[in-house]
Amino acid sequence: MFSAQIKSDIDEDICILVQVANHSYNYLCDCGEAKKLTVKECRNTNAIFISHTHIDHFVNFDTILRHQIGIERKVIICGPKGITEQIQKRIQSYCWNLIEPNAIEYEVREIIANNSIRSTILRPPLWEQEEQKTNSSTTIFNENEFYVTFEILDHKTASIAYLFKTHPKTKIQLPKHIKGGIWVAALKEAYHTNAINTIIDVHGDMYFAKDLFYMIRKAPIDSLGIIMDHAANEENHQKIKRLFTNCQQVYIECFYKDEDTDAAIVNYHSYASMSAHIMKECNVTNAIPVHFSRKYSIDDINTLINQFKKVYDSK
Repeated sequence: MFSAQIKSDIDEDICILVQVANHSYNYLCDCGEAKKLTVKECRNTNAIFISHTHIDHFVNFDTILRHQIGIERKVIICGPKGITEQIQKRIQSYCWNLIEPNAIEYEVREIIANNSIRSTILRPPLWEQEEQKTNSSTTIFNENEFYVTFEILDHKTASIAYLFKTHPKTKIQLPKHIKGGIWVAALKEAYHTNAINTIIDVHGDMYFAKDLFYMIRKAPIDSLGIIMDHAANEENHQKIKRLFTNCQQVYIECFYKDEDTDAAIVNYHSYASMSAHIMKECNVTNAIPVHFSRKYSIDDINTLINQFKKVYDSK
């Protein structure tokens, strides 16, 4: 259901576009330099997920803002503590005397703590903080098809790791001798609530719900993780394992080669073999190393990726 494209070149600041099958909008994870990100993709973005606001993850927000002005709908921005004021100040640094009041609306969802999210509305032309409220939740975003949860990792600042996950769904596989109808919804409701003795009327024939549960098939759960900058320490790794174990696909930062582990420790980053190791421990089906130090040449980056694969692919 989920597909992702890295919109930045391999040696550029990171930006990932997430798309959802049969869904009208797309989603952006981080706003680094991204030459491959199109105007249409910016305008069609429904939510932006910011890990943290170091310049290499936030520098391209103004370009996205530029292309979204005039779409006349709400866009969600999610990020760490302090991001509301940072977004507001970025936007207010421009002159907005010609903008229409309904040109766009941003709802900033600021992650205050693991179960505390503060939402704030920003509207033109003054972009003042309006309709502020705080919710207790571990879900930062929710749609009919999927939802997004998070963990707060340590990067000497809060760095948010995000998990996109489909809602559990059931399908009915009808026998040839039974036709569908409104009874199908009643059966699903009985299944989800474990109401096994509910009477289901199937075109005049009465059944206990439990006797029809054999028709129900659970749709597979899909999941996509985005783990950006984090110190390669035990506390962060425990949080990663808590959220991303058995995930289908994860994009994880590998800022440094193994030879530069000392630099990784000093700068609260991860490195190739350690990122691979934690993905292997999480039993991630497909882990993709991303976000490499800009000091590296393309050959260095290829070496780093090979170091990751050597650990991740090992038995």
